[in-house]
Amino acid sequence: MIILKNKRELDAMAESGRIVEEALLYVASLVRPGISTWELDRLAEEFITKQGAVPSFKGYGGFPGSICTSVNDVVIHGIPARDTILQEGDILSVDLGALKNHYHGDAARTIPVGSVTQEALRLIRTTEEAFFCGLDHCRIGHHLSDISHAIETHVRQAGCSIVEEYVGHGIGRNLHEMPNVPNFGAPGRGPRLQEGMVIAIEPMVNLGRRDIVVLKDRWTVKTRDGSLSAHYENTVAITEDGPRMLTCTQRR
Repeated sequence: MIILKNKRELDAMAESGRIVEEALLYVASLVRPGISTWELDRLAEEFITKQGAVPSFKGYGGFPGSICTSVNDVVIHGIPARDTILQEGDILSVDLGALKNHYHGDAARTIPVGSVTQEALRLIRTTEEAFFCGLDHCRIGHHLSDISHAIETHVRQAGCSIVEEYVGHGIGRNLHEMPNVPNFGAPGRGPRLQEGMVIAIEPMVNLGRRDIVVLKDRWTVKTRDGSLSAHYENTVAITEDGPRMLTCTQRR
């Protein structure tokens, strides 16, 4: 069942979204060669709790961190670790959630570590652009798969590949709600978008092939061919005035 939110609920979600956005900006300011992903996780948790919120991911399904830190060929769900030290030229995907006033916000960014290759920058840019291509279809009456198709089209035109095993999702009082939001597929399918729907749209894009492997920790997802992967996500509400970005207050 898709749970529609009223204005009061959307305003509560906007507060959670603000914390998520500011936490991501804070983490990005800390990213540098030599810092561990464990330290980033610790500081992110401290930042979120000081805002009167709770990290959405900590303990979720048994996940041990407050944020997901996915380096280079890790697609998603990278576990923060003391011995994972960022190096010059790495790219780091940070996925982060916050719960406040009973509502979640969820967003992700991929951050270059120092000076990175042009191919890495192109991948990061393509992934972000794909999100905004999907955002253009976040309007009442559009089909859910119109978002999916727009994302896939942009990614394929850029010569990259879409991860299909993991998708976006509805969000609200629960971190994951219906509907699922794939990043691929034909347009004109699935439910029509209604006022009050809130979804987390999150392209996961590989520089190489789309095939993935899940490690023995049951969390870490890597590209099978070892190619770089990027992740970009925002929480978006469907309103009569068009999409309302809850975790990104300024568009490109």
